[in-house]
Amino acid sequence: MTRPTESGLPINPVYNPTALNDWDPTQHLNAPGTFPYTRGVYPTMYTARPWTMRQYAGFGTAAESNARYQQLIAHGTTGLSVAFDLPTQMGHDSNAPLAHGEVGKVGVAIDSIDDMRVLFRGIPLDQVSTSMTINAPAAVLLLLYQLAAEEQGASPDQLTGTIQNDVLKEYIARGTYIFPPEPSLRLTADIFQYCKSELPKWNTISISGYHMAEAGASPAQEIAFTLANGIEYVRTAIAAGMDIDDFAPRLSFFFVARTTILEEVAKFRAARRIWAHTMKDRFGAKNPKSHMLRFHTQTAGVQLTAQQPEVNLVRVTIQALAAVLGGTQSLHTNSFDEALALPTDKSARLALRTQQVLAHETDVTATVDPFAGSYAIEAMTNDVEAAATALMAKIERLGGAVAAIERGFQKSEIEHNAYRIAQETDTAERIVIGVNRFQLEQEEPYQPLRVDPAIETQQTERIAKLRAWRCHERVDAAITQMQKAAAGDANVLYPMKQALAAGATVGEVCNALREVWGTYTPTHTL
Repeated sequence: MTRPTESGLPINPVYNPTALNDWDPTQHLNAPGTFPYTRGVYPTMYTARPWTMRQYAGFGTAAESNARYQQLIAHGTTGLSVAFDLPTQMGHDSNAPLAHGEVGKVGVAIDSIDDMRVLFRGIPLDQVSTSMTINAPAAVLLLLYQLAAEEQGASPDQLTGTIQNDVLKEYIARGTYIFPPEPSLRLTADIFQYCKSELPKWNTISISGYHMAEAGASPAQEIAFTLANGIEYVRTAIAAGMDIDDFAPRLSFFFVARTTILEEVAKFRAARRIWAHTMKDRFGAKNPKSHMLRFHTQTAGVQLTAQQPEVNLVRVTIQALAAVLGGTQSLHTNSFDEALALPTDKSARLALRTQQVLAHETDVTATVDPFAGSYAIEAMTNDVEAAATALMAKIERLGGAVAAIERGFQKSEIEHNAYRIAQETDTAERIVIGVNRFQLEQEEPYQPLRVDPAIETQQTERIAKLRAWRCHERVDAAITQMQKAAAGDANVLYPMKQALAAGATVGEVCNALREVWGTYTPTHTL
């Protein structure tokens, strides 16, 4: 009996050369680190050094998150990844009416340069690589980070890290957008240009399929919609007058790793191959670094269960193994208690230890691309590639990623797949341990981490103190210049940095841009 993959493609009980049809691995599998990078973007991969262990963390106040970062660094984390609370993600200050009840809940509350200073106190930003999961207000948080680093004495050309800065997937899956697509893409182009001049080592965007996968996208949909968004960003930058080889080497991607190891490995290989051909054949990129699809991976939070949460340790280990076998450049492993609450110190440490065991106690780092030449993996890679490119072709026929978003295409496709998964889980056709099979009559008690609601009051008081000492004339002048740039064609980030340095808050900057660009109202799906 043939079992389907997560993308609905067949998995054969036995694979042999006939499964590849006329596709010959000996002819199509180039060496690792060579075009089209099916086997990995670097020749030595983990045999030289392991992936970056980048744990995603942030909650409550900047001081509390700073303490967690210090602990993670002490336990061996090699890269920080900042989670922001929902008000920050939406460009609202902690004292805004819309922020009530959400301050510090799913990430750290950052309202101003003062909070950013505290967040990275004692952490040398010229030595640590930092990723920030921020999208619509990405420019604001990037500039706050740069200001905090400069106050430490770090030179901007020393700073390394990534801002997610992928607003297109917000319209598809997450919903933390602010502005309509057109000005959002213009702001993305401004960030590309600013970083080329001011922050040359910074990765300007992490084009994300993770959130679409968490919303229900299949592996084929995940890479198709992500790469289609990537194409839209490339077009935007080129239209703004940039040469493709000036910005493409700094593009990066962000994918999920599910428990279905074989298809996940195939997905990562297919994504690298599609992107390499797209950049070289379609856009004419000449720099080999422009052809490389470098990506961060996070284990699948949506697959973790509140029932028997300790079983999530097994799931996360399997998901992390899939990411490593697929050739990720950095990895975040979720904590086993994520389905219940924010991770405790112990669960966050266990999540990091999972990566360390894979890197140092197994042999998966001893050889590059251990699945290469496998009949099953090569056939599944071809199948995922064909399914993804078919979806990408449909998006092109609709007029590109933005036009397809405005018609609700991607969102509708994801919702249909999510409904299929829910139906299969409800009928136990899809087995989920602890949920529809091997349940316990009574769950063991668990004490989750809780965020103190008093944080909202504390942040409000910090904003009041900030406004008391700052020079309002200097803030107002910088914001006026920023609005003029937004209404014209000058780069918005330069006056924005002046406003933030003068003490403007995240909410004030975003509200000023809302006055110029408006806000986005979603359309109905197909």
